[in-house]
Amino acid sequence: MSLNQWFEELASSTDLAAREAPVPASSCLKSKVYSALILAMEEDGPLLPLPETKSAGRALCVFEHLVEILPAPDAVQSLQYCKVCHAKALGERVEHAPIYWPGCPYCEFQNR
Repeated sequence: MSLNQWFEELASSTDLAAREAPVPASSCLKSKVYSALILAMEEDGPLLPLPETKSAGRALCVFEHLVEILPAPDAVQSLQYCKVCHAKALGERVEHAPIYWPGCPYCEFQNR
């Protein structure tokens, strides 16, 4: 029996109607995965500067807007400011965290 046939047989023998709908991932888990992905991206090299990030279509949070308007070099513009933001700490530890920054990825992960 091939692997595909085995999976098809297994799927046909499972009563999917009796199963509950899948539960969405918690906001804490989403936040931790996002943080890990950003750290992995930083290991490969510097992130895009904030003006380029904004022009690529990603929303910037309040703090990133402040850094973006500064006459800072690309090395400063490419830092990941979420590492020092309270929204990251709350997002990774508290479900329905009280964060409401527009453009903040940790706020977008909250299940509201």
